[in-house]
Amino acid sequence: MPGPLSSLKIIEMVGLGPAPLGGQLLADLGAEVVVIDRKSGYDISQEVNRRGKQSIALNLKNPKGIETALQLIEKADILIEGFRPGVMERLGLSPDVCLNKNSKLIYARMTGWGQEGPLSHSAGHDLNYLAITGALHAMGKQGEPPVPPLNLVADYGGGSMFLIMGILAAIIERGISDKGQVVDAAMVDGVPAMMGMIHSMLAQGTWVNNREYNFVDGGAPYYRCYTCADGKYLSVGCIEPQFFAEFLKLAKLDEGFAKDQNDKSKWPKLHKLFEETIATKTRDEWAIIFEGTDACVAPVLDFEEAANYPHNIARNAFVTQNNVTQTSPAPRFSRSKTPLPKAVERTGHDAGTILRAAGFTDTEIKKLASTNILL
Repeated sequence: MPGPLSSLKIIEMVGLGPAPLGGQLLADLGAEVVVIDRKSGYDISQEVNRRGKQSIALNLKNPKGIETALQLIEKADILIEGFRPGVMERLGLSPDVCLNKNSKLIYARMTGWGQEGPLSHSAGHDLNYLAITGALHAMGKQGEPPVPPLNLVADYGGGSMFLIMGILAAIIERGISDKGQVVDAAMVDGVPAMMGMIHSMLAQGTWVNNREYNFVDGGAPYYRCYTCADGKYLSVGCIEPQFFAEFLKLAKLDEGFAKDQNDKSKWPKLHKLFEETIATKTRDEWAIIFEGTDACVAPVLDFEEAANYPHNIARNAFVTQNNVTQTSPAPRFSRSKTPLPKAVERTGHDAGTILRAAGFTDTEIKKLASTNILL
């Protein structure tokens, strides 16, 4: 049985970061995704965000190229674009133009700052968007600059995931209204939307607005990483009292420390004790001791180790395609199976297939190629 989104046809404007990931995750679940590229022939065989997608390269500086793009958009369910506000309008592919061509189209826009606001036309990256949400301020060590959490939090957490949620919500609403609409997904909106627990704790006075003072920011001795005897690391996350007690028992520490778990005046002492204890064994020695227990302890693995970790192997969490180790499609479904999407080759590789599916004849396709509409 095909993936759960196999009925959806998506046009994705080529870009970087959260929009391509959003398109990839939708393709992983069976959606037909066509990327409009700028030029044919680029090797994309090792770009994971391109897997499962088709590619056509169009000259969007030519009115005929815009007309061709609109013919593809006319038959699509969704358009994804991740440009600065105004770029699609200048190309002649604004929401008004596209929705006039296809009234049921979900026009999904992915930006950092959003479509409006004083910063909306400014350049920026994941770290900048994260910076103005309050979240970045809470990440890192006390007295040191905040630490970039890769680009997972703003680009992908507050970006791609809210882009996808907006698209699927609009698809559901379209089933009622029979109308398309614009989805404005902005990282500066998505990141705060994930911070409900922190905002609640701030209001309740249980969150201190300083790094390493709180229970999930490295301040608590029971929720942080420790260095082992071999220089590798162990993650400890035994928040609940019963899990903390299990940790003390397996680490062969005085189980009487359980009463001090949430006494912040005792945290420095416990930090030092846990550091000294964990430094006595290697990471893998500790992993054997804690594996399968309720102590909430796991080894910190690098990317290569993660792909070979027994639990991940058992779940087929990673696969290799085109010599690239990458994730299997997620999440998983009981009926709608999601096989690994097909590998891609080069940009523009699928132009003929895409245009024929949109109703173009071979003669028309040859003319587009000869007049440099197909690049």
